[in-house]
Amino acid sequence: MKKHEWRENTDDGDVRLVAASRQTGEWKLRSRLKSEDEWTVLDVIPRDDLECLREILWNKYQRRRIPYEHVLEIDALLAGAERRR
Repeated sequence: MKKHEWRENTDDGDVRLVAASRQTGEWKLRSRLKSEDEWTVLDVIPRDDLECLREILWNKYQRRRIPYEHVLEIDALLAGAERRR
């Protein structure tokens, strides 16, 4: 299982922690505010988080840390999110 983590600042000035993992070919995402203790598992990954994850995976792919197939999987999820709009 590979785990990809990042931080982002919210509009309220809080820090949001996000962790994405791929296990058995399925992507899962969980997030929480830095001030919270419990993680929230997101059943449907929001488009903004998919775009951030794709950028992180692309950078890791360029450094040969992950296979290109992982980037393609996120591209497919992004295309599905675009169709749902």
